[in-house]
Amino acid sequence: MALNLDAIGRKIGPITKDYQWKDVVLYALGVGAGFDELEYCYENKLKVIPSFSIGSVFDFMASVAIESNVNLAGILHAEQDIIFHNPIPTEGTLTTEGTITHIYDRGAEKGALVVAEADTFHSNGKKLFTNIFTLFSRLDGGFGGEQPPSEKVEFPERDPDHEVKDQPSPDQPLIYRLSGDIFQLHVDPEFAKAAGFEKPIMHGLCTHGFACRAVIKALFPGEPERMTRFKTRFSRPLYPGVPIKTQIWELEEGKAVFRSLNDETGEVVIEQGIVEWVSREEMQKRLSRQGIRFDGRVAIVTGAGGGLGRVYALELAKRGAKVVVNDVGGARDGSGEGSQSPADKVVEEIKALGGEAVASYDSVATVEGGEAIVKKALDAFGGVDILINNAGILRDRSFAKMGAEDWEKVISVHLMGAYNVTRPAFVAMREKGYGRIVMTTSAAGLFGNFGQANYSAAKMGLVGLMNTLKLEGEKYGIKVNTVAPLAATRLTEDVLPPDLFEKLKPEYVAPMVLYLAS
Repeated sequence: MALNLDAIGRKIGPITKDYQWKDVVLYALGVGAGFDELEYCYENKLKVIPSFSIGSVFDFMASVAIESNVNLAGILHAEQDIIFHNPIPTEGTLTTEGTITHIYDRGAEKGALVVAEADTFHSNGKKLFTNIFTLFSRLDGGFGGEQPPSEKVEFPERDPDHEVKDQPSPDQPLIYRLSGDIFQLHVDPEFAKAAGFEKPIMHGLCTHGFACRAVIKALFPGEPERMTRFKTRFSRPLYPGVPIKTQIWELEEGKAVFRSLNDETGEVVIEQGIVEWVSREEMQKRLSRQGIRFDGRVAIVTGAGGGLGRVYALELAKRGAKVVVNDVGGARDGSGEGSQSPADKVVEEIKALGGEAVASYDSVATVEGGEAIVKKALDAFGGVDILINNAGILRDRSFAKMGAEDWEKVISVHLMGAYNVTRPAFVAMREKGYGRIVMTTSAAGLFGNFGQANYSAAKMGLVGLMNTLKLEGEKYGIKVNTVAPLAATRLTEDVLPPDLFEKLKPEYVAPMVLYLAS
């Protein structure tokens, strides 16, 4: 069947792909990363190899092949040019949309080229990368179409500045295909023979990943987020188990050319390579302009049905966090049967903004409730990275009139509540090697306040808890802090004068809490 030239200009997508940190690690293993590049393989402070971006467009490329009607028995990946606009988060949802831009004719028995371009956005709203890729259809040339443009990368006439050697395993395609490229050419011996190869070959994009790792290792080791462009042309197939050598020439600050060779034969398997990157200082400037982000993080906020907790939950979600919104919906003094409505409303607000959240209605005042809150995060999102202990009630009485119930109720929510949630969260954070915990104390705890002996004792107790946990958590990457906010909430509505109440919005406290949670 002939190529479908009417496919030129046809839009494809949007195509969405959800991914988690395990997908990032699986891709890294598929392109040869291991213990010597643990930043790609270990979820603690995980970084994404930029060529992982290819994983978001496998379905897009398949759609391009179908729409253009290429002969699948003769299809190969010819070129790939990726422009990176922002660092790739370790998890989220990717949405890709693009167009078939050209179909070129190289001539009879020389094949055809199908070119497509696609933009990919993250669920945090940011444009991550643009892919321009070219498929080579070996069996579809000679239809009298436009010739492809001639482009050539000039290599300096000197020895390369860097050489990076690597050794794919004989089973490398079997690992790489688990990232989504399941084309039979790379696994089925009979299909490979029908396509003219003696056995299954390496995925071109797997070799591409090896080359991407190589240039990062040579030019900006351990900092993949600095890459802004990665262009390659696939010139020859490579069989699994054959060693690769990548040669790199630096041209100017932030730009180099490279090629990858079969290290046994000297044949070039990836040519015309271009890599561009920004300085460490420029990347830090770009990240600082973006503000604090929590992409891939899971946060629990107690007392999040209104006031400060609601604002914390919303702001975390706006910055990419997945949030457990906990609130029992009780009265200010902790009485009543409670209501699911406050937590549900905040979850709806977050989802309306494009974020991810689940509601929790468990009470922090019991051990079982605290464990259930943390379990909600583990079940819904697979972990917990941030805990903001914000739940609170008031039962003010002068000390002479304060009964045991008033004392115990306030202590059970503020101090015991922080213990009940923090302990299971702390255990999960310690296992992961990362955590941020923010307690909520008060000036009443630090200096005292008439009629608040229960509240003051609980709040000062939280300072002591913080001081101990920051010591115990240090070697596990857990940071613990406490804030003493003054804000207009239902706990302060009859304490603050109306003019001051309007000036102390919860939104003014949130930036400090976000900083401590980062």
